[in-house]
Amino acid sequence: MKRLRQQVRRIGPHFRTVLVSGEPGTGKELVARALHRMSPVSDGPFVVCRAAAVKDALTERGGSDRTADDVGRLVKRSVRGTLFLDRISDPSLETQGLLLRALTQHERTQSRLDASQKTDLRIIASTEEDLRILVATGRFSQELYQRLATVDITLPPLRERMEDLPELARYLLDRSAQLYGRGVREIADEAMERMQRYLWPGNVGEMESVLRNSVLRSAEEVLESHHLPAFTEASRPEQSMTGTDRSMRLQDVVEQHVLRVLKDCGGNKLRASEMLGISRSTLYRMLDAGVSADTLR
Repeated sequence: MKRLRQQVRRIGPHFRTVLVSGEPGTGKELVARALHRMSPVSDGPFVVCRAAAVKDALTERGGSDRTADDVGRLVKRSVRGTLFLDRISDPSLETQGLLLRALTQHERTQSRLDASQKTDLRIIASTEEDLRILVATGRFSQELYQRLATVDITLPPLRERMEDLPELARYLLDRSAQLYGRGVREIADEAMERMQRYLWPGNVGEMESVLRNSVLRSAEEVLESHHLPAFTEASRPEQSMTGTDRSMRLQDVVEQHVLRVLKDCGGNKLRASEMLGISRSTLYRMLDAGVSADTLR
């Protein structure tokens, strides 16, 4: 994470477009906001546009014929600031084409203006999928990818940086305690060990959700192991496994964890996605990929 902070400090003052990649819950929006704070437009707006809203912004008033007007409203909100396009891999190829066309038209308009009239606009896009694979399989526009991925920042999943977990857990514990006005100050050794054995498929977002709920269950100054949810069956695989076995086991563990959280939430997908620290659309994709509807009954 020190390397990531150095990268943000190095890129922040100079970027025009950045692509931030990483699994759900790894902190892509936090990185985007940090880049914005480091940029020359830090005093300007940071406009978040969810991918699902991109299509609405481009097509709600007449489709491609009104692309310039619709995107113009979106860009206008981001003038002398940063436009954050969250989950850029979600829109269809048609919508990607509309977005690309609108950005191209905006750039052409800017090129015809005097320097004093030009608007300083930074763009950051985030993705949970590898856009290079999507481009290769024809599911993402190569031209839009090249436009957005001038700089690419990849966030590692929490399971690959477990040395950060104790400090991160204590930070999230303090923030949760302040949020709910609780007196929890420490994490017991046994509780910390359980957290370090867990794979955290929902990454930091899931950890924050777990700690918030655990703080609410605790009336003590120390967060004990019994305050944490029952996620021991999703512990880290044994180191003696082969690389193939470990990969297969991880997939099984994630699927079992999703199932358990869904059942604990009574099948409520919105609540389950909040507990997992992921979006509902990500949960639906995970279910489509590996969990049958019969299993959930």
